[in-house]
Amino acid sequence: MIRSFVFQNGKLLAQDVELIQLQTLLADSTILLWVDLDNSTEQEWKTVFEDIFKFHPLAIEDCIAVSQSPKVDDYESYLFMVIHAVDFSRKTEQFSTTELDFFLGKNFLVTYHREPLRSIQFTMERCKKNAVQVARASDRLAHTILDALVDHYTPVLNELTADIADVEEAAFGNPGPETLTRVQQLRKEVANLRKIISPQSEVIGRFARGEYKVIRPHLVPYYKDIYDHLHRIAAMAENYRDALNNVLLIYQNSRANETNAVIKVLTFFTVMTLPAVLIGSWYGMNFKTIPEFDWEYGYLYALGLLLCTTLLTVWFFRRKKWF
Repeated sequence: MIRSFVFQNGKLLAQDVELIQLQTLLADSTILLWVDLDNSTEQEWKTVFEDIFKFHPLAIEDCIAVSQSPKVDDYESYLFMVIHAVDFSRKTEQFSTTELDFFLGKNFLVTYHREPLRSIQFTMERCKKNAVQVARASDRLAHTILDALVDHYTPVLNELTADIADVEEAAFGNPGPETLTRVQQLRKEVANLRKIISPQSEVIGRFARGEYKVIRPHLVPYYKDIYDHLHRIAAMAENYRDALNNVLLIYQNSRANETNAVIKVLTFFTVMTLPAVLIGSWYGMNFKTIPEFDWEYGYLYALGLLLCTTLLTVWFFRRKKWF
């Protein structure tokens, strides 16, 4: 699906124009053109990328291929950028990413994505309601999309925070094997988040430093604000990692304490029954020369000896405060 917006002097002139008209509109320097390709067919993106905008083949190749790493390339007359939107499911406790590709020129912006994106939809709604605040220039329009994309990280992080709080509560309560599984899963997803955020910070950081002439100087501070937001998210990801490491340590200590308690009980019963085992084994040898075999009260003697040694063992344990 191809959607398009035509702006002039901050006003929305037309929407979803015919592809044949895009070439003419692109030639007018007073026109700002935004073309969005949402899960488009091969014929659609070939028409837009190759026939209308005539993008570099390498840029088209990078756009069509799925990329896990954000990047930005300067093709002199336009920038090509890859960035990712993220989502987090509490049901599966997994992150999912959606790639968003930008072609940013002086008077045009072309976006390409394979799945619907809230940041794109949000920006389109703003364009319809108040285009002058959003679409006065291509760099401002790109900023609006990027700002919305990063802002939508907030509910994702809230979901992740809630999951980490749940697993912390489970670790302090009655942790079981499922707690360890959740901790390991969340640690993996936090690592994925860090892998996503770090390179995106680098990309936006280049915009924030004003490295590209397509970004006008007075808009550089706005891109720096997005960079600062990503930096805070990266710091939160580090805090999540530390929190999950602490939860893992608590879980391991809890399980170790449980194991020690079981061993202590088993050891206690082993030591308590040791006198009975020794005495029973001694008298179980059935040697005729053992005097107690011919003694009328030999059984009671052995029973009393067993009882006395057991009581002495209990007394010794209590004296040492071992139980």
